Amino acid sequence: MTENEIIRVLETALLCSDQPVPLADLRKLFVTETLSLDDIRRHLAVLQLDWKERGLELVSLAGGWRFQSRPEMQRYLERLSPSRPPRYSRAVLETLAIIAWRQPVTRGDIEEIRGVAVSTQIVRALEERGWIEVLGYRDAPGRPALLGTTRQFLDDLGLRALDDLPRLDPQDTLDVLAGLDLSGMPSEQQEVPVIAPGVSAGQGEANVAEAIKE
Repeated sequence: MTENEIIRVLETALLCSDQPVPLADLRKLFVTETLSLDDIRRHLAVLQLDWKERGLELVSLAGGWRFQSRPEMQRYLERLSPSRPPRYSRAVLETLAIIAWRQPVTRGDIEEIRGVAVSTQIVRALEERGWIEVLGYRDAPGRPALLGTTRQFLDDLGLRALDDLPRLDPQDTLDVLAGLDLSGMPSEQQEVPVIAPGVSAGQGEANVAEAIKE
């Protein structure tokens, strides 16, 4: 196959996939060719340049390669779906932020930071969405589960690795997570303080802010 033919095959496979495609899977497209992973990367780099001036871009994420719309195109695409995004609770965002920026953490760690009990419903919903998972268990009484984010979480944020998480001030951090599709997440509910009866919502947010800064 010529280089142009290889690039066309890669382009077609990536455009037709609804998930990031790992290099190893892209290599399987060429069973009769002796292409190394470095060869695939080189062809993908050429394909990236081909799409440099278009509304879509080819990016490398934690789960593989995919085409996605450029950020500046978002305001136009939103006109196709004018409905307002679903509302979600601040508790969901704060829980996800603590796990993402401080992982691995236990539910007890999250409760200590936020000052309120962590809803089982929120943890289960984040697990079912594929954004968090159990990474292990802490060597402590009860062996509490250590929670961390998944590759799916990085893909949905458009990141290759945890090191790519932005170093933002706390409110901006929550704004980044707010860009995720959180439909189906638990709605706002009364939260129970676990540190002291006098802990207010504002104090809880301040605790999250300090935790993310560290």
